[in-house]
Amino acid sequence: MKIAVNLKVNNRNHSLFIPAKTTLLQALRDYLGLTGVKEGCGKGECGACTVLLDGKAVPSCLVLAAQAEGKDVLTVEGLANEGLTPLQRAFVEEGAVQCGYCTPGMILSAEALLRENPNPSEEEIKEAISGNLCRCTGYLKIIKAIKKAAKRR
Repeated sequence: MKIAVNLKVNNRNHSLFIPAKTTLLQALRDYLGLTGVKEGCGKGECGACTVLLDGKAVPSCLVLAAQAEGKDVLTVEGLANEGLTPLQRAFVEEGAVQCGYCTPGMILSAEALLRENPNPSEEEIKEAISGNLCRCTGYLKIIKAIKKAAKRR
């Protein structure tokens, strides 16, 4: 069964006619072409598919697209209109982007934290990114990048 879903993604409205069981992850990648959202585990455990839903970091693989109707969805593509944000620049400068697979979800989790708490402690940073798995950097560079971005804001 297909349903009509209206989504507001990165400040743009989209009308989709999709299967009722379509996840937000699938809608973003397969129907809207927003491939910064990555599919990892499909169980909400790795954080690769993290987006901001009304400002909160959520795993888009666990949200049906229909559940996002009437809410603001932000993907990594929607973070900056022109150039990199201070957070994205800090990730690059600190070498917190190795393979890059976790990076969009990690950045969005950090963005949600910094919007809520502009001056987080290291423990708060660790807690905020605890739902995002990274196999390359060992997290130290990621934490350093988030601290650097917080100072720049």
